Amino acid sequence: MATASVAFKSREDHRKQIELEEARKAGLAPAEVDEDGKEINPHIPQYMSSAPWYLNAERPSLKHQRKWKSDPNYTKSWYDRGAKIFQASKYRKGACENCGAMTHAAKACMERPRKVGAKHTNKHIAADEKVETFELDYDGKRDRWNGYDASTYARVIERYEARDDARKKYLKEQQLEKLEKGDQNDEGAAIDEAEDEDDLRVDEAKVDESKQMDFAKVEKRVRTTGGGSTGTVRNLRIREDTAKYLLNLDVNSAHYDPKTRSMREDPLPEADPNEKFYLGDNQYRNSGQALEFKDLNIHAWEAFDKGQDVHMQAAPSQAELLYKNFKVMKDKLKSQTKETIIEKYGNAADDDKLPRELLLGQSERQVEYDRAGRIIKGQEAAIPRSKYEEDVYINNHTTVWGSWWKDHQWGFKCCKQTIRNSYCTGTAGIEAAEAANDLMRANIARKEAAAEDPTPVEEKRPATWGSDVPEDLVLDEKLLADALKKEDQRKREEKDERKRKYNVKWNDEVTQEDMEAYRMKKVHHDDPMSKFMN
Repeated sequence: MATASVAFKSREDHRKQIELEEARKAGLAPAEVDEDGKEINPHIPQYMSSAPWYLNAERPSLKHQRKWKSDPNYTKSWYDRGAKIFQASKYRKGACENCGAMTHAAKACMERPRKVGAKHTNKHIAADEKVETFELDYDGKRDRWNGYDASTYARVIERYEARDDARKKYLKEQQLEKLEKGDQNDEGAAIDEAEDEDDLRVDEAKVDESKQMDFAKVEKRVRTTGGGSTGTVRNLRIREDTAKYLLNLDVNSAHYDPKTRSMREDPLPEADPNEKFYLGDNQYRNSGQALEFKDLNIHAWEAFDKGQDVHMQAAPSQAELLYKNFKVMKDKLKSQTKETIIEKYGNAADDDKLPRELLLGQSERQVEYDRAGRIIKGQEAAIPRSKYEEDVYINNHTTVWGSWWKDHQWGFKCCKQTIRNSYCTGTAGIEAAEAANDLMRANIARKEAAAEDPTPVEEKRPATWGSDVPEDLVLDEKLLADALKKEDQRKREEKDERKRKYNVKWNDEVTQEDMEAYRMKKVHHDDPMSKFMN
């Protein structure tokens, strides 16, 4: 972990070191111990745990992260204000020319400048001040209460007590003046006295209430970055509240992340919901205004991707206004779409009820027939027809598509064709298809017979590629193979010019084998297998 040795490690040692660190982080292996016997946190980053090379650390340690240099000269004492060390009776050489003290010069004298200095009068010589110098540490230099005398606060208390005594004395004097007036009766005097006492109690109650409110406020003072002024920010957590990780001390309960102070699951899932005040962070993230804020962010992202100049953090009011307009337009478009569909197809929910004869399949209509089935009286019931066209045949067919099935293919029954837009050939097409099948079976049987009884192959064979080749043309197999190789070489050179050779000598004579090789290698775009050719 925190070793500073830079010795070379093999790949296997490095892998074992990484596995050991992972096991320590997972709690499967004991933590590493420093020179003082303290465990080192395995989650400390390596750049913090690794000691610099110039410290020559021989074992794991976090000493370089602590203040391991201590200076005994540091002190936390403060100046003795107003202390005097010596009172001279006459002026001394080198003393202040104004007051006569030896501890400072006339330029730094803090007394009122005299008309004639002590150097010339040799009177009223000031005492020498106590001059001290301290070597303060980092905390001592920044301690704002260093040297503060708590006894000086007694003056503040005395001032407030004197003000309260003067106020009480004034109230008593007012009461005596009212009692001494001869034109007021005893009842009025008693009422005034009671009112004064009530006013005094109200004032004292207000003071006590203000003190309690100041004590109950959960606030903290923060210093702004402006002109050094301070402001009050209400704390988000009351210190009397129970922390999340103390709600359930079971190891298998909800996981608490100390770094982010988050607990996603409910720590007390089996408790009464009316008695719980915390249900987990996920409960708050998936309820209330959190979902609305999430939708607002998603809308801002999507709008920015589509070219609108909107940003949730830079202009939140603009993003919220655009989102509100978007929802209004979306609802309006949805209602317009619904009205268009209802106008075109109707709304079965708003229609009147179906007639009774349609619901029950009965009617009061009477129809009379004769012995031959002809209608004598009444009207024949209309046969329900489909909205699709019926008995419509295309391309001279007498049956519809899908009336015939063979070899996993649909077709027409009248001509047994599996091509949808083909023209009907009738029985002639059926006979031609059967003849083609017979010929194919005969060819297959001939090929199988030839494979069973092979005949010696001649060196020359007839040409098979190309429609304009005469049937009696016979090619040389060896020359044809060479021509095929030359054709492949030519195609490679066409694809990559870097393979083309210099000083090429062309031969204008083209043989039958070259033409046959060109026809064989030519790409036929109508061929469905042309894409699979090299």
